[in-house]
Amino acid sequence: MARTTKTEGTFTDEERAAMQEHAAEVRRTRGTKGTKAEKAAADAAAVEAKIAEMPEPDRGLAERIHRIALEVAPELAPKLWYGMPAYAKDGKAVFFFQDAAKFKARYSTLGFQDSAALDDGSFWPTSWAITPEFSEADEATVADLIRRAVS
Repeated sequence: MARTTKTEGTFTDEERAAMQEHAAEVRRTRGTKGTKAEKAAADAAAVEAKIAEMPEPDRGLAERIHRIALEVAPELAPKLWYGMPAYAKDGKAVFFFQDAAKFKARYSTLGFQDSAALDDGSFWPTSWAITPEFSEADEATVADLIRRAVS
């Protein structure tokens, strides 16, 4: 596993790896031939493969977020975004799941991009910490956030 090192003005090993993953994702999608449906299927398969390679408990959390996303917002397209499972509308990521192991964090993160319709006055959260204790009530909250994000 890459070690975390950071000095002023540089990126950590994990940040560099995420940028390299994103560059590879862009190259893969630009170089892919086939129909729009075939490309969407390849993107969805890449997300499922990424989730499958996550260590537990991240994998279980990612599987639950993935299931919720597909159920409540089938119009969103699963795709990789900086090596993380993300869900896009019109090609732009609306939200993503960042596993704790990716950046050696103490919790996973559900993050929303600026295209998500979560605006609430002049100040609102755009990411949430998710722990292995993620409950059914938490699932309902995530489902509501996703519905709002795509409204």
